[in-house]
Amino acid sequence: MRYLITFLISISAVAFSYAQDDLALYEPTKADYDYWEYRRKMTVPPYGLDKVKGLIKKIEIKSDDNDDMGLSALSTADFKSLTLREKFTYTVVHPELYSQNCDIRIMLPNEEQKVFGYLLSTLNEQTWSQRQLVFLRENRDSVMSYIEESTLRSKRMGVNYKDVIDEINGWEMIPFIITYFESNKKDKDALTLLLLLMKKGEYEEFLKSTSYRKLYGQSYNYETYIEYNKANEALILQRAMGYFKEKSAGGK
Repeated sequence: MRYLITFLISISAVAFSYAQDDLALYEPTKADYDYWEYRRKMTVPPYGLDKVKGLIKKIEIKSDDNDDMGLSALSTADFKSLTLREKFTYTVVHPELYSQNCDIRIMLPNEEQKVFGYLLSTLNEQTWSQRQLVFLRENRDSVMSYIEESTLRSKRMGVNYKDVIDEINGWEMIPFIITYFESNKKDKDALTLLLLLMKKGEYEEFLKSTSYRKLYGQSYNYETYIEYNKANEALILQRAMGYFKEKSAGGK
């Protein structure tokens, strides 16, 4: 799709630098690139996929013909004709609006040993339309169940699924996210998702923490991170479950 092509072009064109001693130029390794691509990898749900792919193909042809430098959308009639599961598939693989973003995400060395404050989102150049956002929010229980079902099938929670969970504030999925992470510890962005949910929910214990100040304080940026180690992992999981229990008990 257009945003994947944009990414591949940009990733090959940008030179990344890293402050190390005298600000020497850092050349990313193959492992750095591989993990960067792993962080950006989407999960494609199976629900009505062939039908949705066909509709998206028609959209992309129309968009290319118009040379509008953006994504276009299904007609209202076509969108309404989709089943709930098909709308889910369409929404998570095809954000309908183009969003100009001038911020360039910098690739850091050894990102697999870092827990970032923000996801390396597929939505850097695209954004969901209002009707897609309404769909996600109004059907959040179904959306969360589809994500769980699809993740269990594919053994992968892609960044698009993480973006959706963050968007709908899916705090109810915290135990599932923890279970997923414990079976797939390569995916450090699962920990990032837990951090984002606690931030969104303004969980007091997290807001008072050193981790919060480092990740989201006045000097934050989208590359801000804390080191991944067993102590930080345990603390994030413990706090996330504390937040889940507080919310489940009717807390803030």
